[in-house]
Amino acid sequence: MTRNPPPDNEFAPTLDPAWRLEALGYDALRESSRQSRFALSNGFLGVRGERPFIEADRWVSPSRTLVAGLFDTANTPGAVPRLVPAPDWLRVRLISPGGPMTHEPAGDPSHALSLDMQRGLLQTTCHHANADISLRVRELRLVSVSRRSLGLQRLRIDVLEGEGTVSLIAGIGSADPALIAFDEEAGPRVWRTCQSLWRLAMALSNSLTIDGVVQPEGPATTPGGTWTWSAPCGQSVTFTRLVVFGRGGPEVEDLATETKDVCDQVTRLGWRAALAAHEAAWSMRMAASDVVIEGDPAAQQAVRFAVFHLNSAANPDDETVSIAARALTGDDYAGHVFWDTEIFLIPFYCLTWPEAARALLMYRFHTLGEARAKAKRLGWRGALYAWESADTGAEATPDHTVGPDRQVLAILCGMQEQHISADVAWAVWQYWMATGDEAFLQDAGAEIILETARFWESRAALEADGRRHIRGVIGPDEYHETIDDNAFTNGMARWNIERGLEIAGLMQSRWPDHWAELAGRLDLGPDELDCWAEASRTIETGLNPDTGLFEQFEGYNGLETIELNAYAGRSVPMDVVLGRDRTARSQVIKQADVVALLALLPEAYSTGIVETNFDHYEPRCGHGSSLSTAMHGLVAARLGQTERALDLFQRTGTIDLGDDKAAIAGGIHIAAQGGVWMMAVLGFAGVSLRDDGVALSPCIPQEWTALRIPLQWRGRRLSIAIGAGSIRILLESGEPMTVQLRAVRYGLEQGRALVIDLSSGPADAAAAQS
Repeated sequence: MTRNPPPDNEFAPTLDPAWRLEALGYDALRESSRQSRFALSNGFLGVRGERPFIEADRWVSPSRTLVAGLFDTANTPGAVPRLVPAPDWLRVRLISPGGPMTHEPAGDPSHALSLDMQRGLLQTTCHHANADISLRVRELRLVSVSRRSLGLQRLRIDVLEGEGTVSLIAGIGSADPALIAFDEEAGPRVWRTCQSLWRLAMALSNSLTIDGVVQPEGPATTPGGTWTWSAPCGQSVTFTRLVVFGRGGPEVEDLATETKDVCDQVTRLGWRAALAAHEAAWSMRMAASDVVIEGDPAAQQAVRFAVFHLNSAANPDDETVSIAARALTGDDYAGHVFWDTEIFLIPFYCLTWPEAARALLMYRFHTLGEARAKAKRLGWRGALYAWESADTGAEATPDHTVGPDRQVLAILCGMQEQHISADVAWAVWQYWMATGDEAFLQDAGAEIILETARFWESRAALEADGRRHIRGVIGPDEYHETIDDNAFTNGMARWNIERGLEIAGLMQSRWPDHWAELAGRLDLGPDELDCWAEASRTIETGLNPDTGLFEQFEGYNGLETIELNAYAGRSVPMDVVLGRDRTARSQVIKQADVVALLALLPEAYSTGIVETNFDHYEPRCGHGSSLSTAMHGLVAARLGQTERALDLFQRTGTIDLGDDKAAIAGGIHIAAQGGVWMMAVLGFAGVSLRDDGVALSPCIPQEWTALRIPLQWRGRRLSIAIGAGSIRILLESGEPMTVQLRAVRYGLEQGRALVIDLSSGPADAAAAQS
């Protein structure tokens, strides 16, 4: 890893270009997408990658500062909670005698953005000029991962030509209509949301320095301050702004005081200390998760960008929030949480940042009451989680939307996309397998799995054919609604019930006192567990034992077959091409459905069944969701279809990095970023979890000369390096453990590297330890 810039040159970029993502010049059509791509976040505070000083940007896409959990619901029929943006704290204006120095980006190709993924910050450069003076302005911006309520903006203004009097006005943007200011006294600004009564506090500290001397502010005209000075040619001026946000409920009476105290403390320590603490914490995160790919610069950029945003999205210190479909990088989906978090993000956090995974799952535990209430309201038992969730966990899916043809359409996902409960249980199980966290299992995880298993037993109705059926649902393929016996839903439901039985047995045998308390509180006895066992045996799966093929749902095989290759050049999803009705009558799939089942439960199905279904359903998938290509790529890699998997990896990587479409104005697709990591680590490296260790079955693309990944497993840290002909595994810390490579088990001890020749048999592997 290339050394960071020295602390006395904070504007110097990281030297290694593989750690930087850059954009030069200005393109109004793509600017809002770049604001998403260059966004910064720390799981509590998110700031889009807006360029400073460009008034035109606010016409392209509004600036955004987002605070996790700050939801409110409009007082109108059918309204759902939305994440309320905080006031924009990054506003700066420069004024000379010639007037405001508003940058005109279209004519300046030197206007640059640089996302420094090694240091975890954004740098911008631009030029301002009029008849009197020419300025170069460099900006450093971050939201701290060492103190998540803190943001830092630092500007360096160099006078390149001319001279004159310059004024700098630091302000904040107007508050969102959902925020009501109720404390206008001196000190931190405080707002509350209209309906939910969340409180938001903001404290600022600003300073301007010329030649090392802090300058006094002029008359108070803005909340941020105003400075005016004489600027000769060659002068350098620095402006530093620290901001601290606080969020709390109505019961938090001293939020303003707490926020001010943090801001005062950070101000006393200084911006250098804030920057150093952030960089140190960020460096630790990247060291624990950075994936290195050699031989393929585009793949390296894609996976590093993914890891950057995954590390940016989580906050292990807050169990009351989760990660939205666009994280804290944009407004799409109103900041709501979907299955994306459990299926596409939890695997990354389990294996690189268990504390973050635990916090995200505790959010589901804290919202278990709403899941129970939803199941009861619909006539079932147990827990049915919200398809779209906000701060309380209540169902937040809108009732209607407007389709591509401008027709008002009913949204049925909130009622019918019920696989979410099994998805949450799956994530809990992944965390348990990766960490062995007994306290979490006893206090929260077991209850989630048991209550979701209880839901599925009540949901799967026993019918005259002796089978249990789950009718009237939507699977991951949302082109087909109100269907019966969706293979993904039924398969995950059966798996969920089986894990419920396993957890019940585990709790009874290992923690009988705790089990007695939990079973009593849930009113869960042997007779009900017997019903679960019967349900797991009799749930309809849709699998044809003769062909090894799943029918995606009852009646799917009789739908119209459409050759998707004939539409290969399309620029819109297939439901737009064919129309909503014809798509629903066809075998065209929006996203991985049966393939998703095989990706999530690889141990449940033989390689032959996986290959048969992948080859059948992959050509039928229109990949109309950003979640789809990653699932297909993961299964292709596990099947050894490496070139096919690499193509899907590349397509997933360009969802947020490609400039051929302006499609990410509402924020990055954080699940796609999780999918990039999953394909690299769970797919090409072949990592999977066992009760007694980690298993690997690597199959890296020919273009990749090396793949290196760090992992954590049950308190241990490993580094794995895969080359074209060998694999090196090092247990960096922790107790001895077992790894399995292609069905052969090896022991690992701390500090002794295991090197295995992949081109020969395993017989000499033990001799290769050092």
